[in-house]
Amino acid sequence: MYLRCTMGLSNTLLGMALLISGAASMMSQGYFNKTGELPCHFTNSQNISLDELVVFWQDQDKLVLYELYRGKENPQNVHPKYKGRTSFDKDNWTLKLHNIQIKDKGSYQCFIHHKGPKGLVPMYHMGSELSVLANFTQPEIMVTSNRTENSGIINLTCSSVQGYPEPKEMYFKLKTENSTTKYDTAMKKSQNNVTELYNVSISLSFSVPEASNVSITCVLQLESMELHSLPYNIETNKMERKESEQTMERVQPHVPERADEAQCVNISKTTSGNKSTTHF
Repeated sequence: MYLRCTMGLSNTLLGMALLISGAASMMSQGYFNKTGELPCHFTNSQNISLDELVVFWQDQDKLVLYELYRGKENPQNVHPKYKGRTSFDKDNWTLKLHNIQIKDKGSYQCFIHHKGPKGLVPMYHMGSELSVLANFTQPEIMVTSNRTENSGIINLTCSSVQGYPEPKEMYFKLKTENSTTKYDTAMKKSQNNVTELYNVSISLSFSVPEASNVSITCVLQLESMELHSLPYNIETNKMERKESEQTMERVQPHVPERADEAQCVNISKTTSGNKSTTHF
């Protein structure tokens, strides 16, 4: 019985796809782990009761997402990957797809048939294209190694995670009092095999300009927008002065003012092993 119903449904949908050409289609957008909408836009100008209609949604692989058979949901024809993930808005003729995943992107079609004495009669068909997005985190700049007093080199890394689709580019923007410079570097990316979300990062080593305050920003370029990190600020003069003071502190030995301030340290081996005891 199930096989017969499935074969009948497939033949009906195939016939309808051949009969109806140039049907309306629209773009739909959903976010990862959220709920998206697959519209049908059936006006029902004749006020036909749902008891006389059969409504289906199919994906691009001809798998059934949802079926409303003469006013009642029919989960038997729904593919397992969609069971428990859909709900039908009867007022707007829209199917809501819950817990959207990246793999759900693609083409969908709704079919509406009239159930008459001679079987199913196609009435309406509409296609939609679902795109799925996942918001990347705000790019974050991290110092991988501090600037040394001799080299004047600073190493930075910027990263952003858990996003989709793949970003167009990622770069550092260095701003001084007199100029703004864009540093293009190779973007490292990895994609999760299950969620299909991307993690991206870039790295940069550069010489800090002398006698200049520097502000560094990391920019992630997406298809329709940019994400900016918080600025990483370097005050060169203060850094140099601080490093100079630290150097002076290291090279100046401490000389006790009074003899009783000097401390003698005697280290002797214990008889029990290699541990040492310190006496002041």
